[in-house]
Amino acid sequence: MTMEVDILELSDRSAKFVLSRVSMAFANGVRRAMIADVPTLAIEYVNLYDNTSVLYDEQLALRLSLIPLVTDIETYMPQAECEVCGGEGCPACEVSLTLSAEGPGTVYSRDLISSDPKIQPADPNIPIVELKKGQKLVLEAIAHMGYGRDSVKWQAGVACGYKNVPVITIENCDACGHCAAECPKGIIRVEEAGARIAEDDLIKCSLCRLCERVCDINAIKVDFYENAFVFTMESDGSYTAKDLTINAANVIKGKAEELLAILDQL
Repeated sequence: MTMEVDILELSDRSAKFVLSRVSMAFANGVRRAMIADVPTLAIEYVNLYDNTSVLYDEQLALRLSLIPLVTDIETYMPQAECEVCGGEGCPACEVSLTLSAEGPGTVYSRDLISSDPKIQPADPNIPIVELKKGQKLVLEAIAHMGYGRDSVKWQAGVACGYKNVPVITIENCDACGHCAAECPKGIIRVEEAGARIAEDDLIKCSLCRLCERVCDINAIKVDFYENAFVFTMESDGSYTAKDLTINAANVIKGKAEELLAILDQL
């Protein structure tokens, strides 16, 4: 059975697609891989040379660590897995970003100067701190590759989730309108012949079954396909939505190949 993917919506930061002919375990594996297993760059260490702002050093370091960085997975690898330096830190697993600012004015993520032009804050307008006249901030930030399972700062996937593709059957409807009034998604239309749901709106159903419960003549039945899922996901900007999905699939593929290699040795 070959997996099918039907793309419903796609932008740089978000995607919505139907994943068919797969198990719920596989769909959940894709979701978990997006959140926890695709490595990303995030600031882990901060060397502060001058900080006369109103924020403590620790507060600044926390804010910096949560700024998403555009990640090049082909160039960098997680520090713990780096074969070049053995985890000591080198250009293959870390990036240096510097910042030098003086008030008055607000310091933004765009003020970070990266040693690698490809690695930049995903959003240039994230405020870091407001400096008053005479206040200064001079620092160097070291970004490492890591996994979302270890810290939220390395979590590239946000709002990743799925639901089964709904199946709604309407028969012998008396057009009372109760189901339409109860539907939280507003996708049920009452016509002279009875209630109806447009095919394009069907996928919006949240499977709450409120319409089914309110129908006193059992004219509407709500069900779902067990092997088809509506998948929605967003990226924090470390990757495009497309690249994050592909990288998540590659993670699952890599783990499957590793398991097969282990089983072949038994």
